[in-house]
Amino acid sequence: MTISTPPGTPASAPFPAPRGNLGFDALPALMSLMTGDEKHDAAATSTLDALWVLYGRVLRVSPDRPGDPGRDRFLLSKGHGPMAYYAVLAARGFFPAGWLPGFGSYDSPLGHHPDRTLVPGVEIGSGSLGHGLPLAVGTALGLRARGRSGPRVWVLVGDAELDEGSNHEAIDFAGAAGLDRLHALVIDNSSASHPLPGGIASRFTAAGWSALTVDGRDHEALYAAYTSRHPGRPHAVVARVEPKHA
Repeated sequence: MTISTPPGTPASAPFPAPRGNLGFDALPALMSLMTGDEKHDAAATSTLDALWVLYGRVLRVSPDRPGDPGRDRFLLSKGHGPMAYYAVLAARGFFPAGWLPGFGSYDSPLGHHPDRTLVPGVEIGSGSLGHGLPLAVGTALGLRARGRSGPRVWVLVGDAELDEGSNHEAIDFAGAAGLDRLHALVIDNSSASHPLPGGIASRFTAAGWSALTVDGRDHEALYAAYTSRHPGRPHAVVARVEPKHA
């Protein structure tokens, strides 16, 4: 069994299906094993559905081959409150669920921000907000320079991160460079201090991106948006969820 590739996506070697066999319904229980960062519960739960669909139906990654050169790259820019990310990785078999209760402890690999040197499947060490999208642009450029047309690059950012100027430089550059292997997933929980006039998607389309806005809890809508064709352009998916302070 292999992970399916959306139509129009160049394929490299087939990827085996993930070892993990836990379903979406198991994620709340997995998240409940992690305590000590409750102030970021909303940040974590806002990403849960979007991450599940991405890892379950779109990303060509495998816990058996986490460093495969032909893998898709997923970068979590919104690194605070990573409990949903860890739960999804555990459910997909990247590390044992037994790691989860140690979250945030001194000797645990699962820190309050993911560490790529400690957690299998993690591509970057997330820290200050606003770094993930520029890093994703660099990753897409690096893959292009090496002639790797198969791997896709996905980055998850929060709507409040778009207050950071570094993101806008990255958005403009990616559009002008036609980085069509680059995908930005923006979780919109109405937490931005300076909401973008015209909405988030319009900021991306103004820079030459393809962009769609969907219900961030609707798995089929997310999948359709993730796999929408966007030849010659980077692609952004804005996933709207309930407001952070609702």
